[in-house]
Formats: sequence, structure tokens, C-alpha cells
Amino acid sequence: MRVRPAREKKDVQRFIDLPYRLHARDPNWVPPLRRDVAALLDRARNPFFEHAAAEYFLAERQGRIVGRIAAIHNRLHNQTHGDRVGFFGFFESEDDQAVTEALLDAAAAWLRPRGLDTMRGPASFSVNDECGLLVEGFQHPPTVMMPHNPPYYRALIEQAGFVKAKDLICFQGTDPEVARERLGRASELITKRYGITVRGLNMRDFDAEVGRIKDLYNRGWEKNWGFVPMTEREIDHLAEQFKPVVVPGLVPFAEKDGKVIGFAVALPDFNVPLRGNRNGAFLPGLVRTLWMLKTKRIGRVRVLLLGILPEYRGKGVDAALYNQIWTAGNAQNVHWGEAGWLLEDNIAIITGMVKLGWSPYKTYRLYDRPL
Repeated sequence: MRVRPAREKKDVQRFIDLPYRLHARDPNWVPPLRRDVAALLDRARNPFFEHAAAEYFLAERQGRIVGRIAAIHNRLHNQTHGDRVGFFGFFESEDDQAVTEALLDAAAAWLRPRGLDTMRGPASFSVNDECGLLVEGFQHPPTVMMPHNPPYYRALIEQAGFVKAKDLICFQGTDPEVARERLGRASELITKRYGITVRGLNMRDFDAEVGRIKDLYNRGWEKNWGFVPMTEREIDHLAEQFKPVVVPGLVPFAEKDGKVIGFAVALPDFNVPLRGNRNGAFLPGLVRTLWMLKTKRIGRVRVLLLGILPEYRGKGVDAALYNQIWTAGNAQNVHWGEAGWLLEDNIAIITGMVKLGWSPYKTYRLYDRPL
């Protein structure tokens, strides 16, 4: 067996292709669109690479690709946290400890000369992308922009000397009636008490709305463990991708005296139409997604962002934002939602989520190993 960089075009394609073979029999794995994965990995197109570098590796045995990994140096993370942490991501492997350790060693060897002292992951590429190894909740399919892996990955990573750095908890809401009752009551109370109003995203003013999200995003999460601010180019890039499929009511803004003080971003769970697109082909997947979105047949949402200015936290603004999402979701025939992820030690937020009718149902884990 050998591990080598995936630098040639054909090797990058093999890097992209491997999960479709490894996970073909897993009914809960959702094949991503190959075109989207290629764009994510493209150093010229992805603005992440304006503040980061990465190397992609393939493990090959007797002419067959048996594993892959990316070694990632996110300079913006190091500047933000004043640390020397490097990352690994896009990890895939057959159930073979030797393959896993060879891949991780190759990533470590690439990171070490860059002055880094810890390797953390999986993060593909950062906490702003898919991150964490699924360790609980394998029976549930992943939602949009969340990873999914077989159970044996945990043993492979831990036997390679990695230890838990932090768990990330996802919550589900399965009873719209309970959600409406609790959230509606809380939302009415706080809007009257504090004079806060909530509205959906204005598509006619889309660029300005994205600008408001930029202003709030980095202020809303700046003190969170592992948080890495998104650059303006990264937010613009993400907004451009989601603009054709965004549902305005699922992107609420909370305002006080005309000033935006909080926002949330929820997306229909596009993994629902993509589950049947087993080879990751672009056009069938896109057409089915747009058709199900137009005919309101997706039925699931994921709340992937919710941020509130520090001075307005603890006042119930989150309940008002969630209430707007459930109300807009009802119009889309939504019957289930995922919120998260949340850091395991963010007790205040977790307690609030449970009071609002959400329940934990999945755990993802980030691991560390000294370099």
C-alpha cells in the first residue's frame, strides 16, 4: 500500500469518487452532487483558499483506491485563536487500521513543517463546512451540509491515537403542533415586551440582506470554541450558491427600532431529493430537488445558523426566530426540523432548545492528536 498526493486531474476525480463506492450499500448515506464536491475542492474557485492551504492524499493498494484524506492549514483559524492547530478532513477509508494510520500519518507529515503542533478533525474544510465524526445517531440520515460515516470510523480514528476535543450536538423537532404552541406563545411575549419584530428575507434586496448577515455572523459567534470567521468572499460565495433555492420565510431577521439584532438561516433539507440520486449526477439531482421544492414535498428543514447580538441574548429572540421558521415551514408542508450543531458545553443554549420542544438526537465529534 502507498499513500500519495492527489494532484493530477484523474487523481482528484478518484478522490471525489471513493465515497460512492464505500457507502453504496448504506441506505442512510446521501450522495452529494459530484459537481458540488469538485467545486469545493477547487483551489481556484473556493474562497476558503484565500486564507488556507490543503493537500489531498489517496491510499492505494494493488491499483485500487482504499482511502483518502485532506491535510488542511487554515491560517485564519490560527490567527483567530492564537494556536497552532492543523486539520484533517474528507476522511474515507475501508475498515482497515493500516490504511487509516497511513493516511493520518501522511496528513501529519504535511502539517508538521508548517509549524503546527496539533491535528484536529474531521473538518471538511472547517467548522463552517461539514465537520465532526458521527458517533451517535447512525440510524438517521444526514441533513443538508452534515456528514455521515459508518460506525467503524470511530474505532479507526481512536485507535490511531486521537482523543475527543469536543462533541457537537444536533437537535430534532418532530411535532409542529408543540412547536407552534410553545414558540408562538414565547414569540408573542418577547415581541410585546421588547418591541422586537421578525420578518423574512427580502429577495428584492438580496445583496443588502447578505450584507446584514455578514455584519451579524462574525459578531454572533466570535467567542465560540473553534469558531472561524467567514470572510466577505466566503459569505458571498455561499449566498450565490443558495440564492436559487432559498425560501425567504426560512431566513428570518429580528429587528429592534429598525436595526437588525439577530437572524437565522434554515434550508429545506435538499438531501431528501438527493437520496435517490446514488451516483451523484448533477442534472437529475438538481431537477428533482427543484421539483420537490416547488411542489412543497421536501417536508424537512435544517436550521444551520442562528445568531443574536450579545446584548439581546437571553431575551427570547431565538424563540421568535424559530417561530418564524416553523410558521414559514408549515406553508412548505414541513413536518420535521433539525437544529444544530451546538457545542456540548453550551448549556444555556441547549437548555433553551429543550424548553422550546427540541430534543438531542445526534452527536458528532471532533478529535485531536499531537503532531
